Amino acid sequence: MPLDGKTQTLNRRFANHSATSVMEHALKNLGTVGLVSSFGAESVVLLHMAAVIDRKVPVLFIDTEMLFAETLVYQQEVAERLHLENVRVIRAPRTQVFEKDNENLLHLHDPDACCALRKTQPLQDALQGFDGWVTGRKRYQGGQRAALEFFEVERPADAMPRIKVNPLAHWDTADLQEYIAQNRLPRHPLVAQGFASIGCAPCTSRVAQGEDPRAGRWRDTDKEECGIHFEDGKLVRTPRVNALGDRIS
Repeated sequence: MPLDGKTQTLNRRFANHSATSVMEHALKNLGTVGLVSSFGAESVVLLHMAAVIDRKVPVLFIDTEMLFAETLVYQQEVAERLHLENVRVIRAPRTQVFEKDNENLLHLHDPDACCALRKTQPLQDALQGFDGWVTGRKRYQGGQRAALEFFEVERPADAMPRIKVNPLAHWDTADLQEYIAQNRLPRHPLVAQGFASIGCAPCTSRVAQGEDPRAGRWRDTDKEECGIHFEDGKLVRTPRVNALGDRIS
């Protein structure tokens, strides 16, 4: 069955199912599926779900080599705590970084190029051979994610189509917090310091109360996404929204 028909069938079948059911089906029935995780503010939810189902699931962690030290420590602690057995640390080839960003200043004048070098392309390379991957995207984040389904087809420009799975599509912040509390999961240490969405250190700042959680990413620029998500071969960029769900210009 073509992937479009397959995802439509799966979305009808799992319309009223839980995130755990979606995750379990993805890991057990869709071929080779990996979980891409930033080990950020909310990542522990999906990591825990995956660990309960299969501790050998491939977990792809992109180390841009510009992350907070706290993120690197947290990644190791969570992997050990959840007994994840197949965490793969992905980095851009040293030769490419040396050629394009030898002084680690690319993010200052071309953040899109920096993300492409250190995150987007390394992930696409790492996903070669996978039939699908699991993401942490959610509808409440707004923009093109507002109609997000559990299963969708991704068509990268230079790779075969694959299934993208969004188990938390229907979850909101309260659901995430409740899951973390009930399962006594460790929080990223920067969350307590006001970082609601955590990426690379030079491009991440604290957010004030009432701000969109992603307002601290690439603050004071028109950049909104790192660019790891594709739709019809094009990067998906999601606009920021405020607490009321209104788009922020």
